[in-house]
Amino acid sequence: MAADLDDDGEQTVSINEYLESIEEEELADLVLGGDEGDECTYSKGYMKRQAIFSCLTCTPEGNAGICTACCLSCHDGHEVLELWTKRNFRCDCGNSKFREFSCKLSPNKDVENVENSYNHNFKGLYCTCNRPYPDPDLQEQEEMIQCCMCEDWFHEEHISLGSPNEIPRDEEGEPLYEDFICKACSAVCSFLTLYPKTIRATGKQPVASVATGKDKSVLEDIPPKDEPGKLDNDVCSDTVQNNLVADMNHDSVSDDKKFVVGESSQNNDSSSLSQSIANSNGTCILGVDWMAASSDSENRPLFLSKNWRDVLCRCDKCLDMYKQKHISYLLDKEDSIADYEKNAKQKREEKLQKREGAELNFFNNLGHIEKMEILNGIADFKDEFRSFLGSVDPSKAITAADVNQIFENLKNKRRRV
Repeated sequence: MAADLDDDGEQTVSINEYLESIEEEELADLVLGGDEGDECTYSKGYMKRQAIFSCLTCTPEGNAGICTACCLSCHDGHEVLELWTKRNFRCDCGNSKFREFSCKLSPNKDVENVENSYNHNFKGLYCTCNRPYPDPDLQEQEEMIQCCMCEDWFHEEHISLGSPNEIPRDEEGEPLYEDFICKACSAVCSFLTLYPKTIRATGKQPVASVATGKDKSVLEDIPPKDEPGKLDNDVCSDTVQNNLVADMNHDSVSDDKKFVVGESSQNNDSSSLSQSIANSNGTCILGVDWMAASSDSENRPLFLSKNWRDVLCRCDKCLDMYKQKHISYLLDKEDSIADYEKNAKQKREEKLQKREGAELNFFNNLGHIEKMEILNGIADFKDEFRSFLGSVDPSKAITAADVNQIFENLKNKRRRV
């Protein structure tokens, strides 16, 4: 929130600006995932998901990322880009990519974090158009959608749909999909086309489900295997491309890892069956040889419905395929941005409750007279502030004189009592 200056050189802010600052604070908590930014995350290793920043002052090549704490403590005053979140990332601050620059919080770091992946986002560029955000050439910024695989952001008009109207939204324009996979990344996971159409979001939100017959091990709506072919492994960014050409012997997810099943579906039968699939390494539920199955002749972006990850097959063959493609994170509910934001909201609520608890403890330790004085004072202030809000233009700047007048009115009311 950028405050203006009044004639006396004092900072001023309007009511609308104050409300916007509250919204910005809540959004910041979502982005940071509850990270207080008090310590470098390097010691935690390659974190499943965290907020990452790119310092163009120190690494104009866009080949390094830093955590929240280092952004605040080590790069204050630098040209820093906010990259939202990145998966499987370790803080680079102060390593060899920063030359003589040393991290103030965790100076003893490896020369390089070899498992980190970088794309053009670290240079401040996005989408297939390779443009910055916000775009200085546009008066109104266009909405962008993030691919859950390469984690790049795309303009709606550049995601290879016939029309932006094809994006699943409700009547109010709110998204009806849980995850988006861009056109190039869809080639890596073209096996998703073998699953029922219900895992793909449409104008009316479906819930991902599977066949529920006792003896059925094959999903419904599986396209016929007319022409055997091979899955296309083209990718859209350095992030996915580097993963695919990496050493196949490197396990991005350990064999003993227990994947977390997503939130309960609106359909309990579907949810319980998904749970049984997740715990079973037996027969492949696809019922076809996906390596020989023909992929779409033209790769298209995918919009996936709620709980789609729950339906993915967990048989030994499919688990090995995920690992070879380095996309095992698709099975992990905690990988999703939705789950990341959910945890961030919970941490924010816990922080506010902790603050309220400290205030309540202080209040409870007071005597009866002191408690009544505080409660009456709060009630009086609410009445006076409510009266003030009703008498001013919300877009008008609130000055120091306005605040002083509120407290002067309160003093006058006290004297009259």
